[in-house]
Amino acid sequence: MTNTSKLVRDRIPEIIRSHGEDPTYYQADPAEYRNRLRAKLTEEVTEFLAATDEDAPEELADVLEVVYALAATLNTTPDQLDKIRHQKATTNGAFTDRIVWTGTR
Repeated sequence: MTNTSKLVRDRIPEIIRSHGEDPTYYQADPAEYRNRLRAKLTEEVTEFLAATDEDAPEELADVLEVVYALAATLNTTPDQLDKIRHQKATTNGAFTDRIVWTGTR
């Protein structure tokens, strides 16, 4: 039996059972959930940074899943999050021009 404690996707216990194993788990309270989502975001970003170009889109999708879950803990929908992103892109620009700031003169 392994004993690791980390936030996993909702269907993981079901998937473990389908492999003949007996998972142990509990449902986190809201405060623990938000903290574990923050840790999960770090984990997923680390996996993205280590990914090959071939695997990177799947890792980015994992990052996005965690971002959406974090947004939900703030009562923010994916659509609302995208509106905020769009407003910031309109006001400050996006990252499409590949501008690297080197300071001021």
